[in-house]
Amino acid sequence: MYLLLLSDIHANFPALQAIEEKFSLNHFDHIINCGDSIVYGPFPNETLAWLEKHNTLSILGNTDKKIIRLLRGKSFKKPRKFQKRIMYTWTADILSQSGRNFLLTLSKSATLPLPVRSAKNSKTLIHIGIFHGSPTAHHEFLFTNTPDTRFIELAEQNDNEIIITGHSHTPYHKYLSNTHFINPGSVGRMFDGNPKASCATLNIDNGNIQVEHFRISYPIKKVTSAINANNLPEIYSQMFLTGKKLN
Repeated sequence: MYLLLLSDIHANFPALQAIEEKFSLNHFDHIINCGDSIVYGPFPNETLAWLEKHNTLSILGNTDKKIIRLLRGKSFKKPRKFQKRIMYTWTADILSQSGRNFLLTLSKSATLPLPVRSAKNSKTLIHIGIFHGSPTAHHEFLFTNTPDTRFIELAEQNDNEIIITGHSHTPYHKYLSNTHFINPGSVGRMFDGNPKASCATLNIDNGNIQVEHFRISYPIKKVTSAINANNLPEIYSQMFLTGKKLN
């Protein structure tokens, strides 16, 4: 089994296209997306259409959930920053009907049972749990420096052999308490000063689990030009250019 792991695209369609150009997508058995697919980037409709077209197993992130609230005529208290609220309301306003329909089909988590062959050539199931923050808290940030005790605690509370999360925009692979924890990083909004798109691949072969992380260049100018063309806050152009969280 060969899987492409994505998260936190944040409506950065050029970054998503660069990942597609890097890999031949028909080589993957599954594409997994851990949420925050839209908001902050200027291409929400293109992003959601791509996810639907490629039968991506996607879940909701916290930004996606707030857009659903707006689509249902509700409001939200956070984020309070004016520029962020502009990005939310603009995204909800321009979202196509097909994009809205796709978003409303998504849940907060998912489980993918995979039939694989073990080292002894017998068939078995490996369960992949897909979450945005963590298995127990949708908004929890799991970083590379999060104490191992927290990962072990999560493993003991979960039945999945592999747990894939996003939200922290931090790529890592940890193996603790017989559980693989994987974060592919952010496709569209990295915070480490490197603006390149982040993603990962997961290869499961004869009971062996291998994870590889990638950073991929993409035409950032396409993003900043679209931000300017839509009169969106300039701070987001700088965010994409620098690969840093500026607000």
